[in-house]
Amino acid sequence: MRFLIAGAGAIGAYIGARMAQAGLDVTLFARGPHLRAMQQHGVQVKSSEGDFIARPMIAASLEEVGPVDVVFLGVKAHGLPQLAPHLKPVLNKDTTVVSTQNGIPWWYFQGFGGQWEGLRLERVDPGGVISAAIEARSVVGSIVYFATEISSPGVIQHIEGNRISLGEPDGTRSERVRKIAEALIASGLRCPITARLRHEIWVKVLGNASLNPVSALTRATIVQMVRDPGACWVIRSIMEEVEAVSKKLGMDLPVSIDQRIAGAEKVGEHKTSMLQDLEAGRPMELEPLAGAVVELGEKVGLPMTCTRTIYNCVKLLAQPVAPQPPK
Repeated sequence: MRFLIAGAGAIGAYIGARMAQAGLDVTLFARGPHLRAMQQHGVQVKSSEGDFIARPMIAASLEEVGPVDVVFLGVKAHGLPQLAPHLKPVLNKDTTVVSTQNGIPWWYFQGFGGQWEGLRLERVDPGGVISAAIEARSVVGSIVYFATEISSPGVIQHIEGNRISLGEPDGTRSERVRKIAEALIASGLRCPITARLRHEIWVKVLGNASLNPVSALTRATIVQMVRDPGACWVIRSIMEEVEAVSKKLGMDLPVSIDQRIAGAEKVGEHKTSMLQDLEAGRPMELEPLAGAVVELGEKVGLPMTCTRTIYNCVKLLAQPVAPQPPK
């Protein structure tokens, strides 16, 4: 099988490096200084499990890659509207596209059934550009449960975790999912196949929609937030609103809010991806993680008071500061 990591950032480059180390046929597509560093020095992975350097194929354009069997979408969710229209050179009728994005994915309501079938969230798929570029039948969903960051161009710091869940949106255990899981397991990752992918997405959204935006406002680590009574009250309130949305959609969550908060505390002194982006001056994943939940709340008739308040504050924080006139 030929694999492509389209958008080899912190998550994508780590997956690609693991696959290359295992001898799989994988190409990484990237841009800028990160691309040039990987071309010259390979992908350098720093991890408590052992440092290593992998040398997969590195591509500066999708045209030079050509059609592949499996595409991992490695960009963050807010980068997909820009990437998706350019994927055509690597797709054919049998290509599987694996989404790795946090938040509510663009494909979530495709094949969902009932009154919400085909619903498109403007904050996730503006103008429908992603769903127009990627056929619903090609999609396999995934949920990433490990933390990585780019410490410098071409260098990936693996912080913790090694699990990535895979699942068909319709809950079946298909042959293509099994083969992709086998490849990831051969690469040293834990890769369970879930028949309840949509339910698991909501469990992660509980944290995405609460911990991430609150961390951007407070600049606090995960453990600092959940141990602070005031911040934890805000986080719990958002989680309760998110859970209410999921129930309106018929999704009963397999874990309680107390369990979700306890799980977050175990992560320790880790900065959320949104805080990392804020501190690095990069665009934040606000719309897919929090804005999408607010949008869904509107559609199902819930006010989302706390979620909307924090979302609006972070949205203002994300706006560029206007230059002040000279005094």
